[in-house]
Amino acid sequence: MNALAFGYDFKEIQDKVSLHLRPWHRSFQFWVRAADIYTGYKVFQLRVSLVKYPQKKQAMWDKQHELAADKIYAMCYDLGGFFLKIIGKPDLAPAAWVKRLVTLCDQAPATPFDAVQLVLEEEFGRSISEIFENFDVNPLGSASITQIHRARLRGDKNDVVVKVQHPGIQDLMMTDIRNLQAFALYIQKTDIKFDLFSVTKEMEKQIGYEFDFLREANAMERIRRFLYENNKKTPVLVPRVLRGLATRRVLVMDYIDGVPILNLGDEMDKRGINPGGKMATSAKQNILKSLTLAYGQMILKTGFFHADPHPGNILICKGSESGCIARLRASEGSTRPVEVGFADLVLAMADSNPVKATESYRELGIDTVSNCKNEQQEMLRLAQTMFDTKLPPGVVMLQPFSEDASIKKIGVQSFPEELFSVLRTVHLLRGLSVGLGINYSCAEQWRPIAEEALYNAGRLKGANRTKVSNPGRFFWRY
Repeated sequence: MNALAFGYDFKEIQDKVSLHLRPWHRSFQFWVRAADIYTGYKVFQLRVSLVKYPQKKQAMWDKQHELAADKIYAMCYDLGGFFLKIIGKPDLAPAAWVKRLVTLCDQAPATPFDAVQLVLEEEFGRSISEIFENFDVNPLGSASITQIHRARLRGDKNDVVVKVQHPGIQDLMMTDIRNLQAFALYIQKTDIKFDLFSVTKEMEKQIGYEFDFLREANAMERIRRFLYENNKKTPVLVPRVLRGLATRRVLVMDYIDGVPILNLGDEMDKRGINPGGKMATSAKQNILKSLTLAYGQMILKTGFFHADPHPGNILICKGSESGCIARLRASEGSTRPVEVGFADLVLAMADSNPVKATESYRELGIDTVSNCKNEQQEMLRLAQTMFDTKLPPGVVMLQPFSEDASIKKIGVQSFPEELFSVLRTVHLLRGLSVGLGINYSCAEQWRPIAEEALYNAGRLKGANRTKVSNPGRFFWRY
């Protein structure tokens, strides 16, 4: 459909967009809802402390997390913006939160097409009709920062995806993150002995990068080249960016068709495949193995990686191949020593070695303080909780507010900013595994890559390095 068929009034568009961006209104809504969720947990802690039986306690925790998840879902859905980006894929969060919130990733309100047209014409300096033969007015999806449209360039036979920033979204997100930083400071002083403020500061820095699509285009090309050079058959296919149509607020790339991973069960039903059967389970395992392999290579070999693998970014593509939507937030923060230190931690988790886990935490610069007798064992449990997709033995689900949680016994006083993206990536992979019903360990799968990194650094001699399998492929797109 020709975009020029739509007229627009700039003042009317501004009014529509700004209505949702009023800082005082957003701040008020956040604090009212956050206080309700927080006090709900505090009251619950008093109730559950009076219960003696572990099974009954667990059931009570399950119900409380489900109740909180509904409230968090409502807050994120209503406020959108930054909260869709981070809360819909929480770190160190109970499984009930992940299951409830995982569907929020692409439910941001869509920007009116007239406003999209303004952004495109401002960025390209030309009318849409001069560039595109067809341009779908209705977006394929709308996320926290951007929305995407399907289009076709003039003189071309293949479709492309046009990624456009929501007008005014950067100011909205900065309001959200400052509110979250204030809340994080309070929480880490009262309940969760973890350096949450440093994590939110790293979020602020990383999200700032997301508003520069030229940086994203460079990252996509770098990762695309790396994966092709390091695999006989790359586990992840990164789409081609059209360099002449990449600006700070607009990115045009190849279109690849696929089924959102959240709709995988429905797609299997359509094809007559039992979602709980052996064939479906095998397919899900291959999806996770392919994605985890790509991340292990990126994190442990270069420290430069796609740091936003939430379910809204993953498509299962036709031809039994799989795909990720490239909302690239590649992180260059880690240096070679950090990569080697993380490789040590991977082996410690895979081997369940508490001494090595403790040493790795210190080498990585994670400053902890112990509040328990069996410090090293709790340190291993904390490491597995933070940096592995498989929960440690005896842990049914994450309970950050529980007195039995490792985060209560081992306080994290300072957390290196460069590790935040790794932490987040691992927990997003865990969210995928929860959604697919597959309990697996990324540390175990990353073992051979970690061994190779340590061997190349001269810290592992005569290692019998395991061959890395390549079970399938993904597409990154959008």
